[in-house]
Amino acid sequence: MNWQKIKPNHYFKEPVTHIYTQTIFDVKEYDRLYENQKNLNHRSWHDFDKKYKTGFEFKEKFDDIDFDKEIICLWFFKERSDKTDSNVHMDGKALSYLPNTFLITQSKNLSFVPTKRKYIRNPLIQIDMTLKTYNNIVKKFQ
Repeated sequence: MNWQKIKPNHYFKEPVTHIYTQTIFDVKEYDRLYENQKNLNHRSWHDFDKKYKTGFEFKEKFDDIDFDKEIICLWFFKERSDKTDSNVHMDGKALSYLPNTFLITQSKNLSFVPTKRKYIRNPLIQIDMTLKTYNNIVKKFQ
């Protein structure tokens, strides 16, 4: 993945250590994947898989996240028609649920909180990340 694009201002220590950013993934590449999110057999997803060699799972909604993983690495695929101001709450901190945004943390205390009205879907990609990779990223900023 493009972990080298993570900058010091994407790294946060409060309320728990986490990375939150929209600058990891090129918008054009994101758009190709977004347009084919219903077809993970599409060439764009095969190219992504081949290029980055990382495991991932598409999730239709936040409730589908696998919290048994060591590191929670989420890539938000917010629907373009979703104009709500939904948030992801992590240990009491509200983070905006925005398209092409990454949230990486060891915290399992995450919840999706829609505001105003609940939207039908809140899709995302859960990327497999090892503890070693996470620690290597975080070490740069400590």
